[in-house]
Parts: sequence; structure tokens; C-alpha cells
Amino acid sequence: MSRLRNRSTIAVSVALVSSLGLTSTTFANHQADAAKVLSANQYKNSLKIAQLDRRRPGFREPKPYELPAQPDPNLGSGLQRTEPPPPRLAPDDFISIPDRWRLINDLGLVKERWYDPYNRNILKADRPFYQDWFFSLGLISDTIVEPRSIPTPVGLSGGKGSNLGIFGDPKQLTVNHNLIIAGVLYKGDTVFRPPDYEFRFTPVINYNYTKANEVRALNINPARGTHRHDTHIGLQELFLDYHIRNVSDRYDFDSIRVGIQPFSTDFRGFLFQDNQLGIRLFGNRDNNLWQYNLAWFRRLQKDTNSGLNDISQDVRDDDTFLFNLYRQDWPVRGFTTQATVVHNRNREDEEFFFDSNGFIQVPSSLGQERLRRYKVSYLGLNGDGHFGRLNLTYAAYYATGSESRATFVNRPSTISAYFGAVEASMDFDWIRARVSALHASGDKDPFDGKSGGFDAIFENPIFAGADTSFFIRQGIPLVGGGGVTLSTRNGVLNNLRSSKEHGQSNFTNPGVSLLGAGGDMDLTPELRFSANVNQIWFANTAAVEVARNQGPISPNIGTDISGALIYRPYFHQNIVFRLSGAMLVPGKGYKQLFGNDIPYSVLGNLTLTY
Repeated sequence: MSRLRNRSTIAVSVALVSSLGLTSTTFANHQADAAKVLSANQYKNSLKIAQLDRRRPGFREPKPYELPAQPDPNLGSGLQRTEPPPPRLAPDDFISIPDRWRLINDLGLVKERWYDPYNRNILKADRPFYQDWFFSLGLISDTIVEPRSIPTPVGLSGGKGSNLGIFGDPKQLTVNHNLIIAGVLYKGDTVFRPPDYEFRFTPVINYNYTKANEVRALNINPARGTHRHDTHIGLQELFLDYHIRNVSDRYDFDSIRVGIQPFSTDFRGFLFQDNQLGIRLFGNRDNNLWQYNLAWFRRLQKDTNSGLNDISQDVRDDDTFLFNLYRQDWPVRGFTTQATVVHNRNREDEEFFFDSNGFIQVPSSLGQERLRRYKVSYLGLNGDGHFGRLNLTYAAYYATGSESRATFVNRPSTISAYFGAVEASMDFDWIRARVSALHASGDKDPFDGKSGGFDAIFENPIFAGADTSFFIRQGIPLVGGGGVTLSTRNGVLNNLRSSKEHGQSNFTNPGVSLLGAGGDMDLTPELRFSANVNQIWFANTAAVEVARNQGPISPNIGTDISGALIYRPYFHQNIVFRLSGAMLVPGKGYKQLFGNDIPYSVLGNLTLTY
């Protein structure tokens, strides 16, 4: 701004010289005189400020209040207004209070009720319970009822199967209830800055019930029958967050978090999205335009039937090291770009592991069925935001590394695989339309010592309909006995692994390609309808042909059709009911593997939040 002012002053001066006909010498003298006058005025002002500062620290002489001369219509056009200026308040006329809590308490404006989360409540951290310490309590009841029809393997004891004696009665029923208790204790007023300390404790109490029509579908022991009741208490969060420092007057900061904590390596949960034990250093810079994470996670075992953390078991010998960097408003305002480097080191090659239902998990019951270890690095580029009206999210990963032995050969193998996904949407009044595309590479030759199938660490994708989609929601068993699935539950990758909760990543897999279209429609402020259609293929069928000893197999898996109604009776997220249905219209490849039955799932979900 100063340069612009200087340029304007110079231009005006030059124009004045030309109009008055002054010589350059005369103009220079005028400039020198003006500089002397300006310097004298600045010197006088500095003396006045110094005298004012000596009167009292922080005191400044109030500026005179002046009104512009205006005609008074009552006295005639020639007279001027002479009203005295309004009084000005000096700094001593203001009384400071240490915080706003004391003022509200003294005035008695609010009556608190512990059961009312919509008004001032000490249990919702609306005020401190001691000095600047706050406590927040959250309670979530999440109930799911899910009837479904999926390929169900026939055990060695036989069953009701048809379809070449591999799969039997496909009908199943699952009821799952989670009571989530989220307690947060933190220090510091977080209106403009992060808390100084934060301690979070989140246990989850689970009950689940599953019914199947085939023995050994739920437990390795046929005597356990076709029903299963189970309970578990999982610890999903237990961490301490320490605010190390602020690095700017805009509260850019550095913090460290230690303990069981949630984390996602990207915007949509394609690579690693879980609550795991770890240490994370994170912060931001340049008024939050730059954000970073530097972390190490050691994976906990999961409870088999609930999928929650199980701290009663030994910690897994599986480490994830990562660094990512976010840049907001790049390449355009409203879009965030992220670069990430993730290294996963798994050394679970010393002993077998069986889940609580008796099925082998490490190693997976596939191919050589030998213990192995691997190390793989992921290089990723992700983005999320909007370009004008176009909402866009994308993810791209390249995986490189090695494993001590591959799934189908008893010798070391090199890993080289890739993944890409993109989803675009646009709003048209009350409708949001979207299109989705995804591709994960598949292994071309399971015996060549090169593993080319992409697999994640722990995926939980919010993409292409997410858990409303049949293919993403359900884990489809690949072979009899239920030891290996084509794709895991709440996953989009055809990774041929035992499970994502207990099993190891498998880079000898057929991969997947997906093209989808869908939309969200706000029928009323309380009711939303979402629909999605996805066409799914194998990227390469070589691995699945070897696994099933069957071929050739068509790459066409089928068409996934899903829809969901989401109802919020009071226009908020405290009571949410969702009813969804999905089915997979089988393609030729699916029929060759699982027969002609049309698999489907129905999901009823009620969420209550305090």
C-alpha cells in the first residue's frame, strides 16, 4: 500500500510541475521544504504521544469529536449546527470481568437441567466445572437390524446346499446394538484455540445376535448350531492430547496425542481408517492453510463378532508409520489437497491365530497357507472440496514393497500395485447428483514372484453409496468353510483375505473396477432419500481362478442397486432413523462363482444421541 501511495504522490507532483512550468531544481526545493515540514510535524506528534504516555500507562488522549457543518432547516440555510459532541467514555469507565460464566451466574439468566442438551449444560461443556476445566459427556445408542441373503458355505457336516454342494441356504439375520459412552475432559477455552490438555475415554458396550441356516457358518464347531449371542465391551478411545505451543497470533499450533485414537489417512477411508493405539504429532501453519500429521500406530486385535477393539488380547506385531500434509484452498479456494506417505510393517509370521469362532485368520486359509511377513509403502495424493458448483473428491495410491512369501508360492515376492478413485457431485436445488469411479489393480500371475493386487491396511470407504451398497456392506465368502472372503465387510476391495479385523493384507488378489451413479434427494427437511447404482468387475481374474481352481471366470461381478431413507423427525442428528435396501444383480462372473441366486440385504438403523 505504501508503494502505491508513493507512486500516486510522485504522479501528482509531476503533473503539478508540468502545469506550473517549474524547473526540476525548483521542484526539488519544494520537495525538500515539504519534507522538512513533514518531519517537524512528525516530531511534534511524537512529543505529544510521549507526553501522553507519561501521564498513565495505556492512556491515550481522545480525539476531538467533530461534526461536519450542515445547514439547519429550522434556522435558515445560512446558519450552522452547534450541538455539543456526545460524551466519550474513557477506558476507566469499563469494568472487565474474568470470563462470561461469572456474568451469567450473577444475573441468574439460565437455569440448568442436566438432562437438557439443548440449553446451557455443564455435562456438555457449556461452562467449566472448575476454573477453565470443561467436561463433555456423549451417549449414543446405535441399533441395527439386518436381514440378508448372501452365499453361505456348506460345512463338512453337510447342510441344505444346492449349487454344486458348495453353498447352502443363504438367508441370515443380524441384530447389533452399540451403546457408546464418550467422555471428554479438557482444559482451556476452545473458542479460538485448541485445548491445553484433552483426555478422552470412549468405551462401547456391544450386544450382537446372528442367525444362519447352515451349521459351521457361524462357528467352526457344528455343535454350536445356527444361532449366536455375544457381548463385548470395547475401548475405542483412550488418549491424552497435549497442546505443545502456539506458533502465531492466529493460534497455529503443535500438539501431540498418545493412546487409542481415531485416524484416517485420507478423506474417504480408502487406506487406513480405524481407532488404534498410537502416537501422533500434528498441527497447522499459516492461519490453518497448512496442516500436518506425523504418526505411528501399533494395531490392536479386534473382537471377532463386534469388530470393536479387544485390549484383553496381545497387541499385534503390525506397525503403521505415516506422514501427511494438507494444503487448504489449493489449487483453488474451497479445495484441499493432501499428500501422504504410509509404511506398513507386518511381522506376524511366528504363530497361527484363530478367531473366537475357531476360524483360522493368520495365515489365511488360501493357497500355500503359510505364515508370512511383509513391508509395504504407500505413496498417496488425495483431494476434497469443490470447484465452483462441482464437488469433487479423489484418491490415488501406489504400493511398493516385498513379502517373505506370496499367497500361492513359497518364495519371496515384490509388491507393486496401484489404486485410484474419484467421486463428483453437483447440487440442483434439493437434489445432489453424483458419479463414482474406482479401480484397484489385480495380480496378473499368482506364480511369477510379483504381487500386483492392491490391498489396504484397514479400509472403511465412504464412497459409492458406502454401507448402503450390498457389495460394500457385505463380506462375500469365497470358498467353503468361510475362511476367506471375496471382499471384506464394509470394504470395496476384492482382496481375498480372511478378514480386515484379524487377517493380513493380501497383494495376490483379482482387484476391482467400479462405475457408479447416484443421488441424494431432500424430499422434506426431515426426510432424505439416497439411491445408488454401481457396476462392478474384477480387474483381473487370474487370482480368483487359482483360488477356486476354476476357470475361465468372467470379470463381470454384477450390478449393485441400493436405496435408503433417512428420517430426522426433529430436524437434528439426535434422533435418526435409516431404512435401506440393496441387491446385487449377478453378472456372469458372480454366477460362475456363486450360482444364480440374487443376494440382497435390508438394513434398519436407529441412532439416538445425547
